[in-house]
Order: sequence, then structure tokens, then C-alpha cells
Amino acid sequence: MGVLTQEFRDVWTTLATRAAAEQGGVISGSNPAHYDLNDPFKLWVIEVIVIIAMVQFLALFLSRIRQPRVIAEVIGGILLGPTVLGRIPGFSNAIFPQVAMPMLSLTSTIGLVLFLFLIGLEIDVRVVKRNMKAAAAISIAGLIVPLGLGAALGVGVYREFTNQTVNMGYFLLFVAVAIGITAFPVLCRILTELKLLDTTVGVVVLSAGVGNDVVGWILLALTVALVNASTGLVALYVLLTAVGYVLFLLYPVRWGYVWLARRTGSIEQGSPTPLIMTVTLIMILFSAFFTDIIGVHPIFGGFLAGLVIPHDNGFAISIVEKLEDLVALVFLPIYFALSGLKTNLGLLDTGITWAYVVIICCVAFFSKFISCGATAYAAGFNWRESGAIGSLMSCKGLVELIVLNIGLQANILDTRTFSMFVLHAIILTCMTTPLTLLFYPVKYRSTEAAAIGGDIETGGGRRSTSEDEVKTKFSVVLDRIEQLPAVMVLSKLLQPADGPVPLSSLSTADEKEMEAFPTLANQRMGMGGPTGPITVNALRLIELTNRTSAVLRSQEGEVLLHNDPVVSVFRTFGHLNRLVVSAALSVVGYDEFPDAIKRHAVESGSQLVFIPWPRGATSVLDEEEDPNGVRNPFDGIFHKTTTQDQTGSVVYSEFIRKVFLAASTDVALFVDRGLTMGGVAEQQHLFLPFIGGPDDRLALSFLVQLCRNPGVRATVVWVHKTDGGAEEPRSPVTHQTVAAADTIYGQHNTQTRLASDTADNVLWDRFARPADATNAVALERITFTKQNSAEPLHKIVELVEAAQATNRNLLVVLGRSRRMAVESHVNELQKLISGKGAAIGSSVAKTVGDVGAALVASGTRASLLVMQAAV
Repeated sequence: MGVLTQEFRDVWTTLATRAAAEQGGVISGSNPAHYDLNDPFKLWVIEVIVIIAMVQFLALFLSRIRQPRVIAEVIGGILLGPTVLGRIPGFSNAIFPQVAMPMLSLTSTIGLVLFLFLIGLEIDVRVVKRNMKAAAAISIAGLIVPLGLGAALGVGVYREFTNQTVNMGYFLLFVAVAIGITAFPVLCRILTELKLLDTTVGVVVLSAGVGNDVVGWILLALTVALVNASTGLVALYVLLTAVGYVLFLLYPVRWGYVWLARRTGSIEQGSPTPLIMTVTLIMILFSAFFTDIIGVHPIFGGFLAGLVIPHDNGFAISIVEKLEDLVALVFLPIYFALSGLKTNLGLLDTGITWAYVVIICCVAFFSKFISCGATAYAAGFNWRESGAIGSLMSCKGLVELIVLNIGLQANILDTRTFSMFVLHAIILTCMTTPLTLLFYPVKYRSTEAAAIGGDIETGGGRRSTSEDEVKTKFSVVLDRIEQLPAVMVLSKLLQPADGPVPLSSLSTADEKEMEAFPTLANQRMGMGGPTGPITVNALRLIELTNRTSAVLRSQEGEVLLHNDPVVSVFRTFGHLNRLVVSAALSVVGYDEFPDAIKRHAVESGSQLVFIPWPRGATSVLDEEEDPNGVRNPFDGIFHKTTTQDQTGSVVYSEFIRKVFLAASTDVALFVDRGLTMGGVAEQQHLFLPFIGGPDDRLALSFLVQLCRNPGVRATVVWVHKTDGGAEEPRSPVTHQTVAAADTIYGQHNTQTRLASDTADNVLWDRFARPADATNAVALERITFTKQNSAEPLHKIVELVEAAQATNRNLLVVLGRSRRMAVESHVNELQKLISGKGAAIGSSVAKTVGDVGAALVASGTRASLLVMQAAV
């Protein structure tokens, strides 16, 4: 009888005899923790909650040392089992009594079938085609050597620990598979977490892992079929039936499934309809049922069903998203906790037992590490890459534990040998990540693009931070759809009202005319001027989580980039406005977003990175406060209220500060408070409060560039601080907050201040008293004035309020001035906040600077463009 069938029978036997349950429950004095044959649900819920809580608690700590979640699941089971908590008198009988195991086992098996379906979905044959030759050689070497050494190791384990009633041939085949198999699911997650998926090493390991995994499952199915069959002839029939069923699934069933998915529009939409989801679930369960009744474990049926699902247009990702949370957060912890409950490390109580544990670990690791690493080195990889490949291919984890549980169920392993192999799986899985980082740190990695011949350092462009250089290459960050309006407004500001003429449409006469008249060239080609048209590169950021769908997204990034709705909308906008738009996609952890932005800016050759703070949803209160009905989520930390959640805003502000801290190019934060961009008839007004320093100089030069747009006018006011205000000291320390470090202030001495003042005066004189014909047209649209004040922040607020009274569509351009600022305004800022009766968070000044914080405290509704020069 099959595993799944037996478990269903055990549960049915338990439930068939149940009488009507007592209705009073705990009110009548019933103990919910007591196992009741008539009502097993209560204890089942307690068991599941205990398991999930233990796993989450361990994962909280183990994730900090970059260990996969499966380690927490298995260790949690070991702690709950006879090794630790099971030694407490009465614990196991109270929480995990043997009579209650059938319900828990059935739940875990159903979850495991669904999980193997997700594993089948992760295997994409298109991955194998990349680096086919090297991957095939590594996969073959990583199978033959471990299988042979595993069988040899099995002889000693069999003679020392195994009951002689177990068939030695079956035992040797099983041990060989346990040693030779690679944990493909955990391998995918480690590659993604270490950002190796887009490297040559990652692609080769993934391709080799696919082949290794498939062959391992075939051998395991063979072992189970041989064990379950009564005679060799029956085993042959089982194998032939299994082969026929595989062919039936992969061809007629797959063709029919794809046809139905296309007919219902599921593939075109990239999301399954309810009909397709129903068909998918029926196919999974029937496939598991069929492989179970023919004598092969039901998990093989789930795995085969996963191979049927097409990967076109993100369809497989959508299927995974509908199943993964229930499977990963509920079912899998139950299964692997049950593995831990069956593990009793107390049985490893002799020297010979521990000696064999060490031998198993050494054979399992070195058979994979040496064979795969040496093959990779022979294929042309250097020693660091070869060491990383060998370390990754030796990973065990989920698949290894599934194999061991099958061996225990089939009575090939007893509790002692099962515990020995579980311990070896935990040790090897924990070793994978640190060994890979040791052999292959970030500075030695090469991406696939570099291998093909791309220049990832410059992206084919030139990155410059010169204050007077016209910027033509921009990057914008898109991690949510709400940022699109802000990005579109910025893009419109970057172009003249009539848009640039594409280079491909220029005739020879046009080119000669543009060479003769540089000013005309600037107008015809956009603000790029003679250096070329404006190009905008959108970086689409997707958060990488432990979910299978996130791993699939990282593997299928190129496909997703073409189908992503956020990128598609921005591309269409760029096409309609004749902008040169390109896009890139990065799937990384949220904490790694700032580093991803920094790398993208370098690789794309961007001169300025825009980070839009998206517009928020409109509420009734907001409409009363703002006639435009637009609220920004930054208001959550700008103005503390009791009517909105501030958590998201605070977290995002910490992200912005990390970008400012990490960036190696010019960065601008655009806080959109409802800005609109019209034509020449509707003028866009910019206002720049200039107080000096590198950030303000960058803001001034960029404002001049924006004013080349005929629909833009600007006012620039240099606010000098007079002696009436006491200057506050500035210290070169790193200010800390709960979430992240603040920007490091530079030591500001007399020499650096003199140099900064000189640079301020030179740039101001160049624009306020123009002698350069290049910017003549733009400077005609700018009004330059100077103001003196003992309280510059108060003066700036007054000027902005006056400008906003006549220009409701106002954009304030300002320097962040958190680095090498001319002077500190901390005390004045506190005085201004108190005087306005405002309550703003401490993160505001650290995010947008003192001037920006002053404008926030004053309650201005103007949009802000906060700029920081490259560090």
C-alpha cells in the first residue's frame, strides 16, 4: 500500500469511530491539549502552532548568519524531539503523542507533495542551455564520483549499524543517492542571496544542479520501487509504468495544459484563471495519487506535475505566488519538524558512531567538492571560481532530508543511521554559504555580461560629477508603481517643450547646421546639447524574499523586464515624449537596494540618479488641507499625525539616507507634492535658496540646465548669514539612529571653507553675470538676487511662502548640505520648529537637510528636489 494511501487510511480509521463531540468544550472542563479520538483537531492546532513558533524563533537568529530556513526547521524539530525537549517527562506524550501522529503525517505529506510541485516549477530547461558543455561535465562528475564513494561508504555503514534483514543492494543504492544528490531548491536560494545568479559561476552551478537533481530523483524513484516491489518482475513493471506515466505527463498532458492555458488567456495575462488553478490542483493531487498506488512515493507525482507548467510570460511565477506561503509557512515546517522528531542524537553515544558521522561528512563533501571543483578548473575556471562551484554543488538541505525520510519510511534506515545522515545534512548545508564567500568574494566575481565582452564599469558612458557639465545620462529608481507620476514629471522637466529630434531623423544639412550653431543644436537635440540627447535608464527594483516566486523572478529577470507593467508604462511614456529610455531589473533584498542603485549608476554611466518619493493616496482630511487633494507619504514623518501610519515613511526615509551615504555619483531626491508639468502657456516655476557648499552648487548648475526648457522659469536667492546669528560648531562624527547611520560630516576647517567660498563665488558670478553664450537662453529665464539675514532658515521659509503665493505649481530645488556644509543651522531649525508649533520627526533633517526640514516644518506644499553632489 502507498504512503499517502496508508496515511489516509490511518486518519479515516481514527475519524470513523468518533462520536458526537461534547458541545461545552473548555467551558465544560475539557482539556484542549488532551488527545481525543473523537476530535483530534484541537491538538493538531496546538502542535502546528508550537512547530511554527519554534521555527520562526530559530529562523530569526539563523538568518542573521545567512543560513537557509530549512536549517531552522530541522533544528526546531530536533529540539522538540527526543534529543532535547523530549527528555522532559511527559512533554512528548502531552504535545506529540504517538496516537496523534497520523493526522500530522498526512498534513505534512500533502504539503510535501505541493512543495515538490514548486521544486518542479523551479526547474527550467532553458537554464541548462546556457554554458551547456561545462555544466554537463560538472554535473556528470558530481554524480559518478559521489555515487561510487557513497556506495563504498554504504558497505561499512551496513555492516556496522544496519539490520541484516535489509537488502544490502537496496541499502547501498540508497546511500549512494543520499551522498550524490544536490539540494537544488536550497542551492537556488543561496545563489540568489549571495547575488551569484547573474554570474558565470551561478549560471553553471544552476545548470549542473538541474541535471544532478533530476538524475537523483530518478535514482531515488528506482530505489523506492525496488524496495516496495515483492519481486524483481514487479519492480520492472513498476519502473515501466513510471516511465510511461512520465512520458504521458510531459507530452500529451503538457500539450493539453498549455492549450487550455492559452485558450483561457492565462499565459497571455501571465496569471492563471480559477479554471486553470482548479485543473492544476487536480493534476497535482492525481499525479501524487497515481505514483503512490503504483509503488513510487507520492512526492514524485508532485514533482512531475511541476515540470508540466510553462514558464512563459511569468505564468509559472503567478502559480507559485498562489501556493507558496501556505506551503512554506505551514506545511513544510510540519514535515521537517517531523524529521527532527524522528531524529534522536542521543543514540549517537559511541565513538564508532561519531567516527562514522565524521566519515559520512567527509565523503559527502569531498566527493562533490573535489570532483566538481576539479572539473570546473579543467573547463577553464580559475581556482576561486572552481572552489565556489565545488562548495555550492556539495549543498544538501531540503532534498537530502526528503530522501532520508523516504529511507526511514521504507525501513532502509533505522533511527540511529537516520540521525547520523540528518546531522551530516545539517553540517554540510551550514558550510555552503561561508565556504562560497571564502572562495568567491564579491570583488572577484564576473558577470555574464562581462564574459560576453560588456563594460560593466562604465556602461559605455562617462560618469562625471563636474558642477558645470550638462548632464545627459540619468537613472531613475522604480520599486513601486506609485512612483511613475513623479518620474514622468521629472522626465518632462528634462526636455524642451517640443521634445528632441531623434538622431536617426537628422539629415546631413541638419548636422552641418547644428555644428555651425551650437545654441540651435542645444534646442534641437534637447538639453544634452552637443553631447547628445537625454537618456533615462530606469532601474526596476524587486525585493528578494525567501519565497520561491522571488527566486523564480531572479532567474527570469530578462523576461520580466519586458513584461513588467511599471517598466512598460514608463517606456511608453518615453516613446511618446521622444526620450531615449532603457531599463534594468534587479531582484535583491530590501537592505541591498542602496548598493544595487550604486552599482547600476556605475554600470550605466549615469551622471545623476533620481529617487522619486511617490505620491500617496488621497483622503478627505488631505483634500481639506490641500485643494489639489494630493498627499505625500513623506508627510508621515514630515508632520506627525494620529490619522496615518508613519512606519512606512520612516523606513523609506532610512532607505533614502542609505542611498545618499552609499552613492558614488550625484543623487537627487524628488518629493512630489502634486507637481504638474504643462506647456509654455503654463509656466513651471523653480525656486533655489542658495547658501553655499558642494550640494548647493550642484543644485544651482542643474537648475540652470532645467531652465533651458522654455516652459520653466526660476528664482535663485543667495541667503548670506550675517553676524547677528551665533554660528554653531560642526563635528566630524557619524550620527546614529535606530535604523541606519547618518551621513558623515567632513572636517570643516579654514582651508576647506575658503576653497568652498571661492567655488561658490565663481559659480555665482558665472551665472549671475553671464559671459558664456551656451547658457544665455536659460539664464534669461532666471532671476538672481541676494539677501542677508541673521536667521537664514526663517528668511528662506519667508521667500518660499511668497513664491508659492504667486506660483502654486512650485518646485523648490535645494542642496542637502549634510556633507561639508558651510555652516550649521541646528539651533535655528529647532527654534523655527517650535515657533511654527510643528511636530516633525528627527529623521527629516537627516534625510533632506536643515533647509528642507525648515520648509517641511513651515507647512509648505511645494514639491522638493533635494540634491547631493557625488562623494
